[in-house]
Amino acid sequence: MFVSPVIYSIDNIPKAAPCGRSIGINPMTGVIGGFRWALYGKTLPGGYLWLSVGVVIVLFVGGLYFKRMERVFADVV
Repeated sequence: MFVSPVIYSIDNIPKAAPCGRSIGINPMTGVIGGFRWALYGKTLPGGYLWLSVGVVIVLFVGGLYFKRMERVFADVV
């Protein structure tokens, strides 16, 4: 389960924590960090932002593939 860093900052999560490295997979992490940067002047989460963009692109391409295969999916299974 992914947790979006709304109340706490990304910098407060230690990298050794179980969700420390995997929190970047959540697409909202980069978006929320971008809003914090714009509103509060905190550091821009560049790595998390690009990781979020990458995850969104992968999910989008996977959705397009599934939509194309949806017509014959029930016949194959």
